[in-house]
Amino acid sequence: MTSTSDPHRKSTPGPLTGVRVVDMTSVAMGPYATQILGDMGADVIKVESHDGDIFRFAAPARHAGMGAAFLNLNRNKRSIALDLKRVDERERLVELIAGADVLVYNVRPQSMRKYGLDYESLRQRNPRLIYCGTYGFSEHGPYAGRPAFDDIIQAMSGLAALQGTNRENGPAYVNTILADKTAGLTAAYAIAMALFERERSGVGQSVEVPMFETLASFNLIEHMAGETFLPAEDKMGYERVLSPHRKPYATRDGYLALMPYTAAQWQRFFTLAGRADLAHDSRVTCAEERSRHIGELYGILADLVARKTTAEWMTLLGDADIPMTPVNAPEDLLDDPHLAAIGFFRHETHASEGEIRTIGIPVRFSRTPGTVRRLAPRLDEHREEILDEITRSTTHE
Repeated sequence: MTSTSDPHRKSTPGPLTGVRVVDMTSVAMGPYATQILGDMGADVIKVESHDGDIFRFAAPARHAGMGAAFLNLNRNKRSIALDLKRVDERERLVELIAGADVLVYNVRPQSMRKYGLDYESLRQRNPRLIYCGTYGFSEHGPYAGRPAFDDIIQAMSGLAALQGTNRENGPAYVNTILADKTAGLTAAYAIAMALFERERSGVGQSVEVPMFETLASFNLIEHMAGETFLPAEDKMGYERVLSPHRKPYATRDGYLALMPYTAAQWQRFFTLAGRADLAHDSRVTCAEERSRHIGELYGILADLVARKTTAEWMTLLGDADIPMTPVNAPEDLLDDPHLAAIGFFRHETHASEGEIRTIGIPVRFSRTPGTVRRLAPRLDEHREEILDEITRSTTHE
């Protein structure tokens, strides 16, 4: 059993120690970005409405307002609830931002302007501010201001269509909030870059991270394909990824993820699988031929895999240096020996939720590691200490 009161974990400075982030985001995209910053040492102050981040209420939960997804997205943050419709509370927010390094928001930009929280207004008080907007669509295009959630962006960015390429029932969503999390990762690196640039220039800037453009860029890296060329050399879509045979392969008793990639790996597979006659086929040995006929090769592979059990394949291919694994369910990760060895999951004691399991920080720094210094806050939990900090900072100005 571990606890956030561990003094060693509190004393370890992360790479963003000393950076203050005001977090005006909710649901997943923005909170994921700010949690990454918090894990790396930033002091993240989560500003919520008096109703709280709506993701607080995503089931399952032990207590209302402290759902599992919220707990997993909002550690290393302090919470204060402010009503932006009230002038006095809005002024407290402005004072808080005046002493911050970063503001991250997913409030609609027109609402930020309405409340005097736009970049041009705030930079007058804090010229070093990194002002990051995370929302659905760029303010520079005709979709500006439209509501957007993960499913909508998966559909608009082409991802749902790609997922449904080989499905009889048409387009399909990826079974994770991929758009939110990809855009959140993008926001985290964009903010880190802006902070780095500020160290050189001495001044802040406005940063925009729209979900639609982020996912369009993400999806089209490989799927632009033939349309990369003008005029087009071929249709869009990366054939290896879109092959109907690219999937976990059914064995006699389960499923196996298996991916020969290089010519040598394909040759070793066919030899060990009893099809040495294919090892010197041009569809295997020639990279261009292999790319054109990848669907056929995957089909042959699927037929061969079905002839043995998962364990037999793991034994047969164990020393062949071919990427492969049995297919894990999410529950299997809780007992994964690699994750266990690196301490990926920790048991923590939350002040209101009792014993919980936390997810590890995947990035490791040799001198300035990230840490979990505090667990997800209850709504408005840190109001008094944050207001006291605002008062002290304005007194010293």
